[in-house]
Amino acid sequence: MSLYPELDEASLTQFAAALRSGDTAHLSPARADEVTRALSLLTFAQVQVPGEGGVKLAGALWRHTGNKPRPAIVMPAPWTDFGWLVYAVQATKFALKGYHVLAYTPRGFGLAQFGGASGGEVEVAGPKDVADGRAALTYLIDQVKGPVTKTGFLGDSYGSGISQLVAAHDPRVDAVAALSTWGDLGEAFYENSTRHVESVRLLRQAAQRARLSKRTEQAFKDVLADQNVEETLEWARERSPYTYVDRLNERQVPVFYANAWHETLFPANQVLRTFTALTGPRRIDLSIGDHSGPEMTGMLGLPNRIWADAHRWFDHHLNGAANGIGTEGRVLGQIMWNEELELRDDWDAVTDVTDRLYLTSTAVNGNGRGRHESDGGLAEKPETGWSSEFRVGTDTPATVADEIIKTGNDEIAGNPKIYPTPDIDRTDAAVWVTGRYPSGARLRGIPRLHLTYTATHTSSTFVAHLFDVDRDGNAHIVTHAPFTRLDHTPGRPVSVDIEFQATGYDVPAEHRLMLVLDTVDPFYGDANAPGGSITITSPADDPSHLDLPLG
Repeated sequence: MSLYPELDEASLTQFAAALRSGDTAHLSPARADEVTRALSLLTFAQVQVPGEGGVKLAGALWRHTGNKPRPAIVMPAPWTDFGWLVYAVQATKFALKGYHVLAYTPRGFGLAQFGGASGGEVEVAGPKDVADGRAALTYLIDQVKGPVTKTGFLGDSYGSGISQLVAAHDPRVDAVAALSTWGDLGEAFYENSTRHVESVRLLRQAAQRARLSKRTEQAFKDVLADQNVEETLEWARERSPYTYVDRLNERQVPVFYANAWHETLFPANQVLRTFTALTGPRRIDLSIGDHSGPEMTGMLGLPNRIWADAHRWFDHHLNGAANGIGTEGRVLGQIMWNEELELRDDWDAVTDVTDRLYLTSTAVNGNGRGRHESDGGLAEKPETGWSSEFRVGTDTPATVADEIIKTGNDEIAGNPKIYPTPDIDRTDAAVWVTGRYPSGARLRGIPRLHLTYTATHTSSTFVAHLFDVDRDGNAHIVTHAPFTRLDHTPGRPVSVDIEFQATGYDVPAEHRLMLVLDTVDPFYGDANAPGGSITITSPADDPSHLDLPLG
């Protein structure tokens, strides 16, 4: 499976061919006009970029003639066989605005039919990739005639992590745009000690024609086999921009992030942790969808909000344009499902108040349609002395998504997955439901769950889901979080605090919220032993509760 199932490789290939030859006969009028204008102002060439250790990196260079001082942009490609080709349209757009641009395919990736293959092996944004990025910047500066005034790195997905890491290690980088990115790779692979096995499988499958280094292969194998966890986390730490936030802060490097609320490859919280640790100019756009979906149309040259903001970011920080992006707010959220855009000054301004609801054994406002007689409630006052037991080892309809990326693309198209909550077997899950919200609810921020539970074995995994449920019991997922504990004393209660992934969600009037805990999800590896169970309780001195951020 590709990380870019919606990418139109034929049109991108035609566009790049037109840049090489000047023949625009096969392009749309708009794309043909861009190519014609570009070739009248600058030169385009496919190039071999000298990388670390003599490795040659396939790339493409948009270079202006003349000695006029200009800013420059380097664009490391995503995790895909298409390599630099995915940037052909956007790189041309930047070039038409006066930038020198170099797009290149990271080591180990690329195919001849898509602009060439880069040498070396895939290191997952390791030190060799950082050295390659620095070498690419040197190459770009050496290839142009006039002075380079300022430089930026822009990347999507894999290229976004490389871009942040190069900026942390190279003082020549003046600004970064990181789309569908990561901040902490270890947290992306092991969220709450739970393995993101489907993400790793997808990365491996998407790179099946790439050349992975032995260490990269071993890291992926270890996540899937649940072994050598500490070694993998150390490997990931070196590849995490969060590790080098202090370096970015020392130089106050402006960083623009884009991520999706339902991002399954690099979930939003670890990006937000990096974002909030930055002290320089920063901005994050959070959108409906999944990995690279929100920016996909922009890669094809269609109007796109994410790419428009990336352009504005560089125009302001590299070219001095007074376009407002530096003062209009650091957080832009596209709200599910009304798609309205909300600007807030910073992440701590997204949440106005927190509403605490307690897990109880008593249904709120009766069962109602779609409710089950065993469901508990989410109420304003605590209730203690109850317990809710469910068995481990069986999946339920409460899942994260049907498929990485595809379900998110359906969301972008206005067709979010519908969950039939009456079909959730209550012997395999525990369920709590609010009363109806007469005027709806505006969820903004990170919901948090505090609960006490016991397990029958020494290790346990469960996944917490928060659903928006209509009168008929049909639901959309708001957010979720996996959780794993590996050091239980069987039968002994433990209290845990779990952060859901961040959300910007409007619950419609007369809908309810439903909290569902089950133990199996195809996205995650679980640590449950066969035949066991988990029991949720609410002690009098420490009642279990759900904190909902409202804004």
